[in-house]
Amino acid sequence: MAFNMGLMQRAVPPGQVLVSATGCLGPCEQGPTVVVYPDNTWYSKVTEADVATILDEHIAKGAPVEKLNPDAAWR
Repeated sequence: MAFNMGLMQRAVPPGQVLVSATGCLGPCEQGPTVVVYPDNTWYSKVTEADVATILDEHIAKGAPVEKLNPDAAWR
């Protein structure tokens, strides 16, 4: 819900970004996980506070959020 609300607040047109709810993506012990496609960047242990950062830095600017340790779920 936080991602959808964040997209609406940023006036991202419908269809430009798709948010899909899912069950476990594999690293379930890592907590909530977000995958950004098409670059296949994984964020684990995502909190509601991280959503704005992911939207503003990764989705809007195309740069993975290094402070959120992307792809750590697979290291």
